[in-house]
Amino acid sequence: MNISDWKSQVKRGTLELCILSLLAKRAYYGYELIEVLSSWDMIATNENTMYPLLRRLTKEGYLESYWQENYDLPRRKYYRITDSGMQYLIEMTGLWKTLTKAVSDIQNHKEEL
Repeated sequence: MNISDWKSQVKRGTLELCILSLLAKRAYYGYELIEVLSSWDMIATNENTMYPLLRRLTKEGYLESYWQENYDLPRRKYYRITDSGMQYLIEMTGLWKTLTKAVSDIQNHKEEL
């Protein structure tokens, strides 16, 4: 495995957490999420990844969607987190904190001589 493959695997495992974290603050439309996430190279994604993930999270009951008219602009499909999605996010966040602490502890571990 090379570093690009590793980066892809890490990104795949954290993208769902990042999307739910954003949606816990307010509703977004799909392309808007892509634009916001592009601020972080490690998490930046595209339509081919974003929309299937949004559809899956909606199907699983973690998100709901609605259409909104925007005057001169085409209508947009917005996504918002559900109560079930908030619970899932809380659980994911706890696991994420446990994981990052474990990795940090391992990296800082000093072997007793």
